[in-house]
Amino acid sequence: MRCPYCATLDNRVMDSRLSQGGEVTRRRRECEGCGRRYTTYERVESAPLPAVIKKDGSRQPYDRSKLMAGLRRACVKRPVTTEALDRLLDALERALIDRGDAEVTSAEVGEEVLASLRALDPVAYVRFASVYREFQDVREFVDELSDLQRGGA
Repeated sequence: MRCPYCATLDNRVMDSRLSQGGEVTRRRRECEGCGRRYTTYERVESAPLPAVIKKDGSRQPYDRSKLMAGLRRACVKRPVTTEALDRLLDALERALIDRGDAEVTSAEVGEEVLASLRALDPVAYVRFASVYREFQDVREFVDELSDLQRGGA
């Protein structure tokens, strides 16, 4: 690691800690050349997420922020924390990487999100489903609510 102050490569690690859920290692270092201290962060580089094939056939890179924005809208005034949504998306991303596919359809991503959201908060689930499945009338809401009450998919 090169010192940001004097560019020397000689340094020693003073302290190491895991942070952000154990995914990032924070290291406090001291430069052997100038004696100044600085902090570095190390993160394991994971496999790339697959591209998403949209309904119209176009392909886009996976965008976590788009999904998070939709989830936040669905969870407005609901007792769902940002941390819970982060965990939901972390699990989704791990599942997508584990599949090993270069591409995934937006329908597959949407259904995975719906399944996770259903367990997290039923009201947020119905809100998200109404936009994702493009409900056109009240009957579709009623059908979804009936299915939710029966415990179906």
